[in-house]
Amino acid sequence: MDVPAVENEFQTSTTGLTDAQAKERLDQYGPNEIQEGESKSTFQKFIDQFKDLMIIILLIAAVLSVVLEGYEGMVDAIIILAVVIINAILGVIQENKAEDAINSLKEMSSPQANVRRDGEIRAIDSREIVPGDVVLLEAGNVVPADMRLIESNSLQIEEAALTGESVPVTKNLELVDDTAAIGDRKNMAFSSTNVTYGRGAGIVTGTGMNTEVGHIATMLDNAETKKTPLQEDQDKLSKFLTVAIIVIAVIIFVVGLVQGRYWVDMLLTAISIAVAALPEGLPAISTIILALGTQKMADRNALVRKLPAVETLGGTEVICSDKTGTLTQNKMTIEKVYYNGQIHDASEDIDFEEPVFKIMNMANDTTVSADKSLAGDPTETAMVQFGIDKGFQLDEALQAQPRIGEIPFDSERKMSTTVHPSSDKAQGQFVVMTKGAPDVIIDNCDYYYENGQIHEMTEAYRDKLLTANHDMAVEALRVLAMAFKYIDQEADEYTSEEHERHLVYAGMVGEIDPERPEAKDAIATAKAAGIRTVMITGDHQTTAAAIAERLGIITEEHDESAVTTGAYLDTIDDNQLEQEVEQYSVYARVAPEHKVRIVRAWQSKTHNKVVAMTGDGVNDAPSLKQADIGIGMGITGTEVSKGASDMVLADDNFATIVHAVEEGRKVFANIQKAVQYLLSANLGEVMTLFIATFANWTILEPIHILWINLVTDTFPAIALGLEEAEPDVMEHRPRGRRTNLLSGGVLEGIIYQGIYEGGITLFVYWYAINKMQVEHVDAEAMAFLTLAFIQLAHAFNCKSVYRSLFSGNPFNNKAFNLAILVSAAMLIITVFVPGLNDAFGTIHLVNDPNAGQMWTVIIVAALSIIPYVEIIKFFLRQSGYAAKSEDHK
Repeated sequence: MDVPAVENEFQTSTTGLTDAQAKERLDQYGPNEIQEGESKSTFQKFIDQFKDLMIIILLIAAVLSVVLEGYEGMVDAIIILAVVIINAILGVIQENKAEDAINSLKEMSSPQANVRRDGEIRAIDSREIVPGDVVLLEAGNVVPADMRLIESNSLQIEEAALTGESVPVTKNLELVDDTAAIGDRKNMAFSSTNVTYGRGAGIVTGTGMNTEVGHIATMLDNAETKKTPLQEDQDKLSKFLTVAIIVIAVIIFVVGLVQGRYWVDMLLTAISIAVAALPEGLPAISTIILALGTQKMADRNALVRKLPAVETLGGTEVICSDKTGTLTQNKMTIEKVYYNGQIHDASEDIDFEEPVFKIMNMANDTTVSADKSLAGDPTETAMVQFGIDKGFQLDEALQAQPRIGEIPFDSERKMSTTVHPSSDKAQGQFVVMTKGAPDVIIDNCDYYYENGQIHEMTEAYRDKLLTANHDMAVEALRVLAMAFKYIDQEADEYTSEEHERHLVYAGMVGEIDPERPEAKDAIATAKAAGIRTVMITGDHQTTAAAIAERLGIITEEHDESAVTTGAYLDTIDDNQLEQEVEQYSVYARVAPEHKVRIVRAWQSKTHNKVVAMTGDGVNDAPSLKQADIGIGMGITGTEVSKGASDMVLADDNFATIVHAVEEGRKVFANIQKAVQYLLSANLGEVMTLFIATFANWTILEPIHILWINLVTDTFPAIALGLEEAEPDVMEHRPRGRRTNLLSGGVLEGIIYQGIYEGGITLFVYWYAINKMQVEHVDAEAMAFLTLAFIQLAHAFNCKSVYRSLFSGNPFNNKAFNLAILVSAAMLIITVFVPGLNDAFGTIHLVNDPNAGQMWTVIIVAALSIIPYVEIIKFFLRQSGYAAKSEDHK
């Protein structure tokens, strides 16, 4: 709309509203602030943590332990309850952190604003601003609401948090197409952005939740809360174990009845075996392994805010990355300089007397502090930094030729000019230095400077300059041109008509926000690991495509088909985007809702990908929350984006994500190792009790099962979480949602290893009774120690699903070695400590004449699992089953 139409739409004028109108509209629209959605109390969040199936099963197990085993079962119950409560507390803490995003949005708003009311300028609380208010803006202000500009005097607004653009936007009053992206709406100012230069005024068109920032808050509030792949896996495992345990319990109960046993005894026996089958330590061990992973990631500048995010990274298949500051350095840098008829690389030496060099440094408003840090417009600071890097002493140059006049930049003229005493008095007493948009500068030049000489401009040379400008522009360079002319007298007032005409063309500079040097290698590493990198940015299509090509995200021959824009996304629905999403690797000129749609398209049932999303601005927050793992920026990121993230990069570096992915894959592999170890041990126990029940043997007492679970389950399983990543961890396809905790050979391992553990334990009991002719209590003690020590020996097998234990140093994990020793010591004290050996029935293993023979059988039987597993692993590797199961690319 033009300004009169906007005034009519909002029943206002350039003099502003009356107090009465403002009060009426405040009642109608409400205060100008971000509203919070409904939030749960901490107690409600705590109760919600107990709705997980595995947690419910564990609570049932705790109750049954007390009912069936009395005092002995109390220890088991206390351990289970402690695990459950700790998990619940951690869950509440993480959920509270996740709500920081909305609170941070509220804090971004401006506390006060200058408005015109009843024709007067007043400072009011920004909460009281209403649609139709006329707000005044000047450098340093935070824009308090969305507004249509009605005045603009060299007004520049930094909108990076909203659009992702690294350079402040020069505003004007010209009409724009109603399909324009947010970054192209040059006649609008948006709530929570920052005025960096100039002055302006605007009519408020939206307040509170009706602003672009409010729209983002709504999307944040409505974002789906998705379960992580690990949480989905744990749910599947819980259901699998529940079914398996119920089946086992029913079979044992029915068999007992068929054998004519008392039904109450068989019910208690069936429940006892079911409880023994539960890996009650698994949730705690998973949490500990995840926590250890967060520490490792922190060492690599990846700060994890939510524990499951550690593992989610390992399953990531698509990384949707913001460009500015993540893939690029977020600072404009001169890459090319055009002078003397040629384009020169910025690394080349340049004569300090070259006019293009002097103009870029001296006709510049950048301020240089004592520590050489620069402040000002990024395009201008890049020029001064270029001079500093070359060794140019700007302060000395300005002392010799101080600024005596200027014509500030104006968005209509697209030029700025400074005036200095001339260093060449033969040409003139003063020199006018002008820089601006290349086409404008070229149009205002009647001459050009080349190799120390001034020549008259010709159409052929003008075309040559325009071609050079085009050549730099297609490389995504932001091009600025320089010109000058000499005058003999100072002026009372310097004007564009007088001093920016009939200029001498000096040259051009091409600037870019350069890619991070390590980002290209990181993208290549991610690609080799089967991970797709997608760049999403608010920049123009040409710039985005050029940077993506330089980074290796797209190739030159595919750049057109692989790049699209937010404007195109507006023309298609979600179903079509879902069909086309794999085609595009670069999205330019996007709005916040586009980012959410892109993430959802990858997550849809068609693709079902695990998606990571990076971002640093307010505009990124909804997509960060929608993604399976949101990755915020620690340096350039807003508090809003950090609050919506699962992980924050302390160094804003894309390469850090790839390191974190490797750590995430290691964490998942280590959780799988713990699952394999725990469930194979539990299967061994269940099989022992299951077959013993059929054979009418009493092979293990409740105290034996309890002690084995307490001693052998916890320490070795946690220590497996400290295993180093296997050498080929980044050579597998991302596991995504296709796999689970039992895939990749883990389930097969649990079955053949658990059966062996149970079989050997039963064999030792049978051998002790029938061949060694020992008493029942000693045979029972041998079975107990065999089952316990075979689990400790088997822990070494679980260091890898398929790799040989002896392909590296079996004792390279000091924490693991210590865990095995501690567990072994706790088993041995049940034999050698008086009183305990009586309680465990192991007393004869100390003073019996056959003690040596009994110990030999126990140790040989326990260690036999290592060669058994090694032989099976060997055949699995040789057959190719291992490589296929691990899903190597």
